[in-house]
Amino acid sequence: MNSAQTTKKIKWQMLAFMAFSTVWGFGNVLNGFVYFNGIQVIFSWILMFALYFVPYALMVGELGSAFKNSGGGVSSWVHDTMGSKLGYYAGWTYWACHITYIASKSSGGLKALSWAIFRNAETYDTFPTLAVQLVTLAVLLIFAFIASRGLKPLKSLTTIAGSSMFVMSLLYIVMMFVAPLINPNGGYVSMKFTKEALIPHFNVGYFTSLSILVFAVGGCEKISPYVNKVENPSKGFPKGMIALAIMVVVCAVLGTIAMGMMFDPAEINASDESFASYAANGSYWAFQKLGNYFHIGDTLLIIYAVCNMIGQLATLVLSIDAPLRMLLDNEKTHQYIPDRLLKKNKFGAYVNGIWMVVILSGGIILIQSLVPGAASVLKQLTKLNSVCMPLRYCWVFVAYIALRKAYNTIQADYRFVKKQGVAYFFGWWCLIITLACCLMGMYDKDTFTMILNIATPCVLTALGLILPAIAKKQKG
Repeated sequence: MNSAQTTKKIKWQMLAFMAFSTVWGFGNVLNGFVYFNGIQVIFSWILMFALYFVPYALMVGELGSAFKNSGGGVSSWVHDTMGSKLGYYAGWTYWACHITYIASKSSGGLKALSWAIFRNAETYDTFPTLAVQLVTLAVLLIFAFIASRGLKPLKSLTTIAGSSMFVMSLLYIVMMFVAPLINPNGGYVSMKFTKEALIPHFNVGYFTSLSILVFAVGGCEKISPYVNKVENPSKGFPKGMIALAIMVVVCAVLGTIAMGMMFDPAEINASDESFASYAANGSYWAFQKLGNYFHIGDTLLIIYAVCNMIGQLATLVLSIDAPLRMLLDNEKTHQYIPDRLLKKNKFGAYVNGIWMVVILSGGIILIQSLVPGAASVLKQLTKLNSVCMPLRYCWVFVAYIALRKAYNTIQADYRFVKKQGVAYFFGWWCLIITLACCLMGMYDKDTFTMILNIATPCVLTALGLILPAIAKKQKG
């Protein structure tokens, strides 16, 4: 029995790779490069990993260790430390944050399909915005229907697409550094690694874009179930997380340098239209250029676009279904949820919950039909996601602070730090950083975008407050 248990233990190196493929993606490199003036983002990446990501990951480790039998993730942690009502709000936040994410996956899937077929940015970007958004809404409705039929094979498809995108991200870095040896006259952009070129300008644009980086490094709470499956958790888990941070920062830095060999930040920032176009199309241009350097045409571009399309659309189904189940499957919080939302069909899907997703995400899609240009829609969704999605991380830090308050009553095999004062400092530090970045991220020089950034979280929060009142009235 003991030998069988030993063989099931995960080595810290394996944990690091599992977490790496979950947390990191090629889009993070592109967004950092575009929003932070090229290679200047390297400074910000290093700061973000050292001061935010490492303590965040190690706190997740302690929470996962303390609540190893809780299947609901963040909402379970909050429930077990602070009660059922706050557990409901944590589950609600996790679900509500996916409303903007779902809208972006519909748009991203169509964008990837366009690149796979037409192999250029211009075709998609010249389509009328209203027509594109109506097709995007149709895609949402089709995949909401698929989600309501309980088609589980799509989970495997998501894993395959996610793995292939992960491989493509690493392949990009390797091939880009090899490219000058294969094709020395490829027309690469020269970079200056001077203090002036690397230190960013700490202006309004810088601080209002920090939410992009917080969004990029978040999500490591997904690996919390594996904490107690690691060999010697108290030493193995922090080793795995530190290795993860090193791998991610190396990929962020090398990926940024590779992108700096391709794209000139001055060209990206030449105009609002140019910036929006790079934010929407930069990853496709990167693989198109890479293929040209190796004299293989658009082969890499098509492979990347197809993988991205499959990944976006499969993730769309999972994002409709999985967060909804996290919210509604928890029987301990059913007292705060109206009975109609708990209705299931014969496939076990929450049909009224799916309709709520369609109405809210569909509303964002239709509102964006007023935006001039399809590329601007994707840029807007990236910023909106960076404002909304990190709000769910706040509950991780709230749960961690509550866990440390119950230090003597809730045991954990792994502790991030022993001293209570240090633990509280990091819990509050990460909570304040997350909230500050989200609030600053709401600002945008475009009035319509700023209104959407402010109104969306406000409407979703209000709905989360209204539902318990409706449930209380229903249940007498």
